Amino acid sequence: MKTIRTNNLLFPSLMNDLLYTDLLGGTEVPRNRFKPAVNIKETETGFELELIAPGLKKEDFHVEVENELMTISADFEENKEENNEGYSRKEYSFRSFKRSFTLPETIDDEAIKADYKDGVLRLSLPKREEALPKPKR
Repeated sequence: MKTIRTNNLLFPSLMNDLLYTDLLGGTEVPRNRFKPAVNIKETETGFELELIAPGLKKEDFHVEVENELMTISADFEENKEENNEGYSRKEYSFRSFKRSFTLPETIDDEAIKADYKDGVLRLSLPKREEALPKPKR
């Protein structure tokens, strides 16, 4: 293993060697990791989840619920093409992400609704009827 000192720090170089070295000793370029930010808010009637993912289309998302585990994922590609004075450049990249959330038993998983607008995926996770607060008399 080669040791490269940058700013007299051994650790970052060592970590890069461990994380990005393939089985044959070559190094690979770190993939473009994408992990969208998530906001979760509880209300009296349920939960609201916002996943910040600009640049995607509604069709790019997959939302699955199984055994009180909700998984949100997306696979998408970006294509850039540039044509200037006798040369052209095309760039393609494929990105994906997967986020999983354990749902409380109080969530009615049959009534989950999702909407994607302005780069934000919003999910409404309503509580079951029996989990809603009872009015006091």
